[in-house]
Amino acid sequence: MTEYFLRNAMEHHGDMVYRLALCRMQSTADAEDVYQDVFVRLLGQPEQGWEGERLKAWLIRTTLNRCADLHRFRLRRPVLAWSEAADLAQPADERAEVWDAVAHLPEKLRTAVHLYYAEGYSTEEIAALLEVPTATVRTRLRRARMKLKDLLGGIEDAREPLSEVDEWDPHAGRAQ
Repeated sequence: MTEYFLRNAMEHHGDMVYRLALCRMQSTADAEDVYQDVFVRLLGQPEQGWEGERLKAWLIRTTLNRCADLHRFRLRRPVLAWSEAADLAQPADERAEVWDAVAHLPEKLRTAVHLYYAEGYSTEEIAALLEVPTATVRTRLRRARMKLKDLLGGIEDAREPLSEVDEWDPHAGRAQ
């Protein structure tokens, strides 16, 4: 692995790795450790075969795995409040109040919300990254939205489609 390839990967995907680690770990120190570990592991990989989205997918999968490792094997330090890290963890166009509420979701729901809304992955792509069925991802997102609605006092009708399947209109194409 060349220094140029590693530097390029860090420039293009470093923010995404850090935000995902921060979303999962809710601690800047732990997120920084995960970030470093992920790119050290990338340094040990062969440089060929990283075309298309393969590098990004590998980085996400490795980040998720490293976060899980830290949860299992490491004594946790005091966690930084999400509100203190809001500027680092949220996309610039999102409201801090929403991401503060997301921080209170269970880890599986929080991860699905982050990948879907902050990173822009489809439910099918998230399912592949998390190695779960697509329906599970849609269920996690639906449950997350319901919990967020309760936390934020949302209205009953606010519903955003999660995928092409949710956008399907059974009446489309029928003769009137």
